[in-house]
Amino acid sequence: MKFITAIDRYIARLVIMPMLAVFFIAASLLALDKMLTLFDFVATQGGPVAIVFKMLANMMPEYASLAIPLGLMLGILFAFRKLATSSELDVMRAVGLSYTRLLRVPFLFAIVLAAFNLVIVSYIQPLSRYYYEELQFELRSGALGASIKVGEFNSLQDRTALRVESSRDDGRQLEGIFARIATASGEVMVISAREGQFFANRENPDTVILRLTDGQIVQESPTIRNPRVLTFASHDLPIDLPKIEQFRRRGDKDREYFLPELLRIGWSPNATPEMRAQSIANLNYRLVEVAMMFLLPLLAVALAVPPKRSSSALGVFVSIVMVVAYHKVNEYGQDVSSLGRIDPMLALWGPFVVFGALIVWMYWTLAYVPGGQPIGGLESVFSRLAKLLVRQFGGRQKHHHHAPHDGELPQDGSPHVETPQVSGGTGAPHAV
Repeated sequence: MKFITAIDRYIARLVIMPMLAVFFIAASLLALDKMLTLFDFVATQGGPVAIVFKMLANMMPEYASLAIPLGLMLGILFAFRKLATSSELDVMRAVGLSYTRLLRVPFLFAIVLAAFNLVIVSYIQPLSRYYYEELQFELRSGALGASIKVGEFNSLQDRTALRVESSRDDGRQLEGIFARIATASGEVMVISAREGQFFANRENPDTVILRLTDGQIVQESPTIRNPRVLTFASHDLPIDLPKIEQFRRRGDKDREYFLPELLRIGWSPNATPEMRAQSIANLNYRLVEVAMMFLLPLLAVALAVPPKRSSSALGVFVSIVMVVAYHKVNEYGQDVSSLGRIDPMLALWGPFVVFGALIVWMYWTLAYVPGGQPIGGLESVFSRLAKLLVRQFGGRQKHHHHAPHDGELPQDGSPHVETPQVSGGTGAPHAV
């Protein structure tokens, strides 16, 4: 017998497209939310726009660690929901295919994606987080060439003040330049120029040359009685770049350690108790997030099959809430256990056991209990609430007709005629 049959390939096609779509949408939403914050931060620091996309690229592995489980679960859920609503699932069950057999391909997807997610959280995510912190540091320190702001006085090396009215060609061409330079000997030069341009100094990389055009220099010194005024057509002004502090080495935070490094620190007798608690908490957090992916196929199938004669999408909403809530519980457990207040095994693996038991019960109810529906109670409440809302808001749209008073014509303009009434069982009708 073939391990992968035609039905398995059919289920794979149903799973893969919504899985990729959900992964792309979830990652895009997380990136867009972060992009707004990064644009504000880069604009405040005066950095180039391109640095925003570099920082977002370094955040993608962190977003992928959440988007991959969500995409896996919703891909399986939408596939089995389509099979259930089109009655194809009933046909498969009628020919002897159990839910466990139908989950062969979804579990293969789960194994592959769990291995990929383990590589991400073990090596790729710590490196990308370190590079993200490095870009932030360089942006704040001015190492990205963002230290000169247009329309403001910029202080360089505490002895040079520079102001630029406007800039063109991505900051390479400057207009309306004013500079004030003070030396250690007390000499002061005030320079104004119509325009200027920066050039690199090959002899000294810590100094740039500002070539000024059409300007004046006013020079004051304790050794001269009156200020000197010089007019120039072109003047090269050397400007010393500020000394940039080197960024720290990787590993200042526990999120920047690789998985083997966390193991070594967590059980090292030379590490401080605080470092051991943080390392063990972060290690268990990464592992429990990956282990949770093996339960997602069972959860997806348990919530994908709606009750008979129902097309409710309540299972989709419940699945998203459960996965996101479980992720937040793990984050809280990591924070608490890293402070040493609770054992990481209890704070992180305890919710995993509870979550796993709930998922296994839901799947068992659907697959092995006749007529079982794991969220049947929620479906009933949701159905009643929907009917109440329809009755509440739908009734207001109906037109209420009132009976006309005596002598009042109906709304259509025709005369009002009373309906004949019969008095008694055999009496004749009254005259109209």
